[in-house]
Amino acid sequence: MSKDTLNTVELVVNVMHDVARKAAQDAFAKYGDRDCCGFARITVYEKGSTKMGRALLRAGFRKAYGGGLEMSASRYTNCQSLNIAEAAAEAAAKFLTEHLGVKAYANSRMD
Repeated sequence: MSKDTLNTVELVVNVMHDVARKAAQDAFAKYGDRDCCGFARITVYEKGSTKMGRALLRAGFRKAYGGGLEMSASRYTNCQSLNIAEAAAEAAAKFLTEHLGVKAYANSRMD
């Protein structure tokens, strides 16, 4: 894997963290902690054996049970509200799709 690919992915993922935190803060300010409890994840449909997949794994993603790679979006919230975590996951997935050209989606489940 080239250093350029790794550096680009690490930079994009670091900025993605900021984008997701901002989306979670905005959603919390708008809705508060009033939704059901749950978890959200960012899923990238990329094999872990590709250059992009290996770079995403090094940047903090892990293999997803249903295929692809995933990262928890609940880490960006200071509450358990599902809608807050979903807002963070949606913002992060959109950012990854726009800046890395990967198929990234937000998914969630109630607790």
